Amino acid sequence: MFVERIAGSHAVPVLTRVGGRFALTATGVGLVLLAHAPPEVQEEVLAAPIERYTPHTVTDPHAVRAMLADTRGRGYAVSDRQVTDDALSVAAPVHDRHGTVVAAVSLVVRHGTAASTALAPLVRTSARAISRALAQPG
Repeated sequence: MFVERIAGSHAVPVLTRVGGRFALTATGVGLVLLAHAPPEVQEEVLAAPIERYTPHTVTDPHAVRAMLADTRGRGYAVSDRQVTDDALSVAAPVHDRHGTVVAAVSLVVRHGTAASTALAPLVRTSARAISRALAQPG
């Protein structure tokens, strides 16, 4: 579920909305959450048909598994034009005080305006700051 969305006046249009849900396999946030979900949850999601939103949407379960492994390995997910033809999302995990991934934060920009490798440190830093705040007592 999307908890908050902050958008500038020239933000790329997105299909997600506060309080809404979207496919775990298509969004940056969804990929982060799925990458850190228990194996049985991953298998349940990947056993179901994966909806195609654009020609770039990854629908092959094997390819999605590789994306999940990449997400875990590098510490962030990339969804490039998987939901809309003009959006690039980079997302990073938010951990609770026990190290469990409990949420994700993302930055969505217009495809072609920035490289995911340039956005990743910004998103990861934000996710770490939120994680630190969650770890504080009280």
